[in-house]
Amino acid sequence: MSAPKPKVLLLGEVEHATAQSALDALSSLADIVTPKSFEPADFLQECRSGAFNGTKAVYRTFESVSITGRIEGEVVEALAGAGVRFIAHNGAGYDQIDVPTCTTHHIHVSNTPTAVSAATADTALFLLLGALRNFNAPLLSLRSHAWRGTPLAPLGHDPENKTLGILGLGGIGKNLAAKARALGMKIAYHNRKRLSEEGERDVGVEVRYMGFEELLAESDVVSLNVPLNEKTRHLIGEREFGIMKKGAVVINTARGAVIDEQALVRALENGQISSCGLDVYEKEPSVHPGLVNNPKVMLLPHMGTWTKETQTEMELWTIANVRSALESGVLKSQVPEQRDMVDE
Repeated sequence: MSAPKPKVLLLGEVEHATAQSALDALSSLADIVTPKSFEPADFLQECRSGAFNGTKAVYRTFESVSITGRIEGEVVEALAGAGVRFIAHNGAGYDQIDVPTCTTHHIHVSNTPTAVSAATADTALFLLLGALRNFNAPLLSLRSHAWRGTPLAPLGHDPENKTLGILGLGGIGKNLAAKARALGMKIAYHNRKRLSEEGERDVGVEVRYMGFEELLAESDVVSLNVPLNEKTRHLIGEREFGIMKKGAVVINTARGAVIDEQALVRALENGQISSCGLDVYEKEPSVHPGLVNNPKVMLLPHMGTWTKETQTEMELWTIANVRSALESGVLKSQVPEQRDMVDE
């Protein structure tokens, strides 16, 4: 008698037809199951009830955190107890998952590191141009039937010959660098570890490595492209804003908590920062009123990857991770913190 097929726990929706077909094709390898729960306390109890026993892999979306809560502590323990050995996260950022705890419980975690690069870089560039050119105030004036508004918004700035400082030159940062260079910007970057000469050449445009504080002091625009973790939480706060050029522009398409929002509001109010372009916020979906009510800033409601092509690619990538886990016991894009992970 053959062994029963393992299960795949689906947390969140698969929205696009081609991805749904790829998910359906997993039926030869595993049974797809979904939770009955709608909130974290009930989900934890459902895990402990044995409903998910025999689950080998989990497919999860960013939005599924409303069902499960953060994947940490007792939730990780319960998933491991059900047999889970792989969590395939649909997204580049995976701060909703406690990776060290997953590692302790021998659960491998993957993300979609490059599927989001182009769309997120496009979003950053949109915010960069809008903030540099002071476009938000006249946009608001036009929609209130006041044409350009009175008084006129301050003159904006051209991107040509301005220095864009990228904090985190990964997939998104590299894509943004190439696009900003086409606008005539000079590109500087800071990573915890400088890229090799070959890695810098692979960006496709000239980039200059700078120390953290040097980049803040020398850049006309600072773009945040780092993951959120304990080391990067409030990476940019009052001290860092004080190091930046007077009138600098800040762009954040990473995670909201990388910036101390209260410090950003103060820096905008006192003119140290002239404008900012934000797609992410510290306490989403809430946004600091000092940002919402400031006509100088460009705001989007976390739309960085909101294109049909990118969302489809992210779903397909995540399903490919699940398939790889089922077929070979290896994820195609395991998160870097688990690079040296060894199962006992």
